[in-house]
Amino acid sequence: MSGEREVGTNGDVRTWFVERFADYWQTGGASRIEGRIAGYLLVDESGGVSADELARVLGASRGSVSTYTRRLVARGFVQRVRRPGERTHFFVMADDVWGGFLEIEEEYLRGQRQLASEALQRVDPASPAYTRVTNMHDYMAWLLDNRALSAEWRRHKQQRDAHP
Repeated sequence: MSGEREVGTNGDVRTWFVERFADYWQTGGASRIEGRIAGYLLVDESGGVSADELARVLGASRGSVSTYTRRLVARGFVQRVRRPGERTHFFVMADDVWGGFLEIEEEYLRGQRQLASEALQRVDPASPAYTRVTNMHDYMAWLLDNRALSAEWRRHKQQRDAHP
């Protein structure tokens, strides 16, 4: 592989981005190596990176790469693909991973709102728990009903792309 793909190269924009992305990812409670993998794939230009290459360029164990790529795939951040004639899987990030993230987030919000609705039927209306669960329900409803985030994002991209 060429040196430009190496994360450890001094002054490399990829190194800078991968490490900063991992910093932010980790502040959300996720693993730093998971953030480094996501950051690396976000700026990858090769059309896919093997688990072996990720382990090598990130200085991570093959086991860690396997664990965290599975998690990223399950959460919709990364896709596993095959190249014609090759047995190895490669990992890529979708062009609009953030739009997919919004759809996953909306699904999460709908599930939380439904859980709160069911809990409100079971919690004593005179208790502090009822107030907390009501706020949970109404927050989820407010986000879903007042902010069609994925639709707004699609509309934003259309406007952006119509005016290059």
